[in-house]
Formats: sequence, C-alpha cells, structure tokens
Amino acid sequence: MPHLLIVDDDREHRLLLGRLFGDHGFRVSLAPDGGTMLKMLDATPPDLVILDLMLPDEDGLSLCRRIRAESDLPIIMLSALGRGPHKLAGFDMGADDYIAKPFESAELVARTRAVLRRARRGGDALPAGRKGVKRVYRFEGWRVDAAKREVLSPDNVLITLTSGEIDLLLAFVEHAQSVLTRDHLVELTRHRGSDGSDRSVDILVSRIRRKIERNPRAPRFIKTVRSGGYLFAPAVTLE
Repeated sequence: MPHLLIVDDDREHRLLLGRLFGDHGFRVSLAPDGGTMLKMLDATPPDLVILDLMLPDEDGLSLCRRIRAESDLPIIMLSALGRGPHKLAGFDMGADDYIAKPFESAELVARTRAVLRRARRGGDALPAGRKGVKRVYRFEGWRVDAAKREVLSPDNVLITLTSGEIDLLLAFVEHAQSVLTRDHLVELTRHRGSDGSDRSVDILVSRIRRKIERNPRAPRFIKTVRSGGYLFAPAVTLE
C-alpha cells in the first residue's frame, strides 16, 4: 500500500485529498505546513509527497528544493497559481509533476500512480519498452544501469537523479547520436509533467547537465540542436 504525505494548509482540502486517496487504496499522512512535513519525513518516510505551493511557514518551492537536496523522494506540486512561471519553477526545484488547481480527482490519482511507477526501482518499474531489460550503458567513463536506475560517475560516485531525470537520461543514452525533438522525448519518457508545448523538458535537461557535465554552460554530452531538440553526443556502449 503506497504511503502518501499530503501537505496543504487548507484543512478542508487536506481532508478531502486524504479521503480521496484513502478510497483508492493509499495509506495517507497529512501535514498542515512545512515544519510538520519535515518532522513526518524523518519519523515515517512516505513513498511520495503531494505538496501545495502556498503554505504559511515556508513555500512549497523552497520545501521541494530542501527535499530534493537530500533525496530523490517523488514530489507532486499542487498550485492554484496556474501553469506559467510557477510550473517551470516547480520543475526547476526538482518536482516530478505539477498539477494546477482545480483538477479532476481521477487525473490526480492517475498521475500520482504514474509518478510512483516511474520512481520504483527495478525492471518492473521501467517505462513501457524497458520492462525486464537489464542493460548497462557506458559513455566516457560514466555508467547508467537501466534496471537499477542508477548513474555512476567515472570516479564511481553514485549520482542522485529524480525519476524524471533518469527517464530522460535513459532516453538519451538509448538514442545516442540522434537528434530528439522535445515531443519525441516526451513520448519516449512518458513524463506526465511535460506536454511538449512548454519548457519542462528543457528544465530537466538543465538539471541533468548540472549533474553530469563538467561545464553545464558548455555541455559536451547533451547538445542543443537549434530548431531541432537535443543530441546526446558521446558514443554509448552496451554491456
């Protein structure tokens, strides 16, 4: 039974979400603010956090950044502020998905299940087309394990990537030296936070570059192709 931590200062909305997910087979914990959330994360770590953007003590973007600095715990952000710059900021802070209020209850549950599926490690949790495939990709000393969903640097350091980031990196290494449009990347990764019409793919690319590129401003691995999309430049070998 997946364990969700729902963080929302609106008591009525918080209880409503708790009942919604409880009715769909989730175990639910509720927090009214960021301070309570942080205590609950230490006491009973959840499988996923549903985090409201506007909170009384510390805003959701800041809390998302704090969580992401320490773990790859899946995060879905909720906001009544719409999709524009707040959505981009949410992805930039490390959120796995961003859902604008008002939303359909069925869509929220479905997207939560989708994020949980992407976050689970192992072959059974890989996106369609990768299930059961135990493959290890190598490029310029880097090692990407598709089954374990792990990335090791040339110095054998484990690099922490979110579920969206590892999905996108796998798409790149599996299609190395080919130009991939944003629409194609969305199709390959099935990343629900990206719809092909905004900059969410670009933000994920930027985050990956910060983690694997020596100089993210002059990337050697993930190249931007003008009016095309992206190209993963290194030669990739498969173990």
